[in-house]
Amino acid sequence: MNTLSTCTYPYPQEIEISPDDLPLYCPNPAMDTRSWHPRVFLEIEATGKVICPYCSTQYVLIGTPNPDHHHS
Repeated sequence: MNTLSTCTYPYPQEIEISPDDLPLYCPNPAMDTRSWHPRVFLEIEATGKVICPYCSTQYVLIGTPNPDHHHS
């Protein structure tokens, strides 16, 4: 289940994601194209939270990543 909500300008904001949304990258597909920046992959698995260095959006992982999940 994709929990990424539709994002609207302005940033920063907090977005909850599920393990199904991994690997995590920003900007995510739900973000308004006016606010896009270069794609950056974000490591969230270890701490459950991460902040995008470009737009300061904070991502919060809800749930536990599947140990069999492999990053592309």
